[in-house]
Amino acid sequence: MPETPFLITTVSVSAARRISPSFVRIELAAPELQDLGGDGPFYDQRIKLIFPGEAGALPAIDPDADNWYTSWLALPEAERGTMRTYSIRDLRGDGADRRLVIDFVLHLTPGAAGPASAWASQARPGDRLVVIGPRRGTIAAGIEFEPGDAERLLLCGDETAMPAIARILGDLPARARGTVLLEVPDAGDVTEFDRPDGVEVVWLPRDGGTVGTRLIPTAIAHLSGRADGEVEASRERPDTGDEIWETPGYSGAGEPLDSTAPGIPGLYAWVAGESGVVTTIRRHLVRELGCDRKQVAFMGYWRHGVAMRG
Repeated sequence: MPETPFLITTVSVSAARRISPSFVRIELAAPELQDLGGDGPFYDQRIKLIFPGEAGALPAIDPDADNWYTSWLALPEAERGTMRTYSIRDLRGDGADRRLVIDFVLHLTPGAAGPASAWASQARPGDRLVVIGPRRGTIAAGIEFEPGDAERLLLCGDETAMPAIARILGDLPARARGTVLLEVPDAGDVTEFDRPDGVEVVWLPRDGGTVGTRLIPTAIAHLSGRADGEVEASRERPDTGDEIWETPGYSGAGEPLDSTAPGIPGLYAWVAGESGVVTTIRRHLVRELGCDRKQVAFMGYWRHGVAMRG
């Protein structure tokens, strides 16, 4: 029987450490991880993590099922656990000693921590998860970063996009040029990334401010040439039900992808994070500056005040 394109395996925590006020880094181990990874750079590769349910058990998903998601949904709700999407921060080592590294954002404000954040804040060696990701040697789904032959890059994101941005920077060729605008909760979250010399990283700690208050005006000022102080920082509220996810080949809102816009010469933009912030930056790029949709990828990783699913 041919192998499925997805690797589905139970992993154990081998190490967990707080790397900044808002992040904990967790290394996951299992012999099967030697088969994790698509054909090419990881960039913003998404994978699924399934956390134990209230009873502490993990679901048993048939690793050879034609549709693992349908198999998972068929389980009784009490046995499914909680599924969330994360980006690969790193894969270290080879063979059975390979380790999957995930950076978790900690939302520890009372009432704000979701199941993944709560789990990560207390994770200890030996704790277990289910990992679902691309099998090595296959054409991996879940990579949206496709700059083509763009001459300059613009990456914008909040803390939920930081692991993907860090991985993208580590996978870029040395000749890459561009700017990263990265908003984080706390000045203590600022860190150093491996990156090409021609890529500038601008850190935007909001230090208690509302998400987007630093990223929106900085992104619009960068794109339009206006000063930060001239730009309104309020974010749009996404229409209920619309998936804020658009790439050159897909629109979550079902909008036509054909574009007659003149475009911005040489630019490729990748924007991810809170949906309202992403929508606001998208509007400015596409509607106001006339950016061709083939030049951009917009991903709403989360939505303020809404519990994300899967």
